[in-house]
Formats: sequence, C-alpha cells, structure tokens
Amino acid sequence: MSEQDDDQREFDLRWADQAEHKEPSARARMLAARWKENPPEPVPFRGDPEHAGPRRSSWVSTAIVLGCVAAVILLLGYARFQAPY
Repeated sequence: MSEQDDDQREFDLRWADQAEHKEPSARARMLAARWKENPPEPVPFRGDPEHAGPRRSSWVSTAIVLGCVAAVILLLGYARFQAPY
C-alpha cells in the first residue's frame, strides 16, 4: 500500500509543478501591497555604511586579542595556584 501512496504523491507533485499559476507567498503579497502605495527608493548595490566608525589598525586588534589571552592564562594559573588540593 505504501508504494501506491508514493505513486499518488509523485502525481500530486508533478501536477503542482505543472500548474499554470502559482500564488505568491504572503510576504510577496505584503510587499506588493506596500510598494503599490509607497514604492521603495533606488539604492546602490553596495552603499557605504552610514554608521561606520574609524577602523582600528590590525596590530592594535592583535595586541588586544593577545592581551586577553594572556590575562585568561594568568587568571587560570592564579586560580589553580590558590585552589587547595
């Protein structure tokens, strides 16, 4: 009986794929309704970020990361030194 169900399901999928008209998704309908009243303004493909601050140089970032790693190692070493056995 499961083989018959598989055949029926394949028929349903083929039938659905061959449909002349496919209804748009809810999001597509919502955007179409919104844009009909208020169309979006054109934007460049990759616009400049508006809130981008000054970038740090790579050596400053490296120094910050290495400093954090060293601090964690020292903290763990101190905690293990203080722990009673």
